[in-house]
Amino acid sequence: MKCANKKDMINVINKSAEELHLKIDMHCHLMAAMLEQNLGDGNIKELFLPSCYHKEARLKEAVKETIDVLEESRKAFKSKRLEALRKKLTHVLIESE
Repeated sequence: MKCANKKDMINVINKSAEELHLKIDMHCHLMAAMLEQNLGDGNIKELFLPSCYHKEARLKEAVKETIDVLEESRKAFKSKRLEALRKKLTHVLIESE
């Protein structure tokens, strides 16, 4: 296995572990709130939508906007690199949903 592939795998594993830690923390907060019986609709939304999800939504919106701008400027700039970038961003956005 090449070093680059090992580094990529380690990065994926670290990212996955980080996401699992966030979900475990969310679960602990939810269980504690339920046990304390202080759980209302607003609290549930906060527990299930931590700030990382809001950041992800903002990033997705920025990517969509970038794709739209690249699409609009496609005829003005006949660039293969911009076309490839637009297609790559579109593919990544579709995969993330």
